[in-house]
Amino acid sequence: MRARKFWISGQVQGVGYRQFAARVARESGLKGWVRNLSDGRVEAFATGSARLLEDFEARLRQGPPAGDVRGVEVEDVTKATTADVRIEGFDIR
Repeated sequence: MRARKFWISGQVQGVGYRQFAARVARESGLKGWVRNLSDGRVEAFATGSARLLEDFEARLRQGPPAGDVRGVEVEDVTKATTADVRIEGFDIR
């Protein structure tokens, strides 16, 4: 199992992006969360196999039809917080 954080920029708030990301993650069996940031980006944290995380990243880069993704920054997480390790599903925060 691996863990990654994603920061998505562009027109990603107010367009159903968090719901899109959560649906994609749940369909893939990933665990984690997604939330809006005050600077207009969306942040996501996901755990799963390397292949599932790569597929998730590809879908994040597409985004929902109403969105306009302009960039995705990715960081492997080597030490997740205790709260992140105990996540059972995929939450919208």
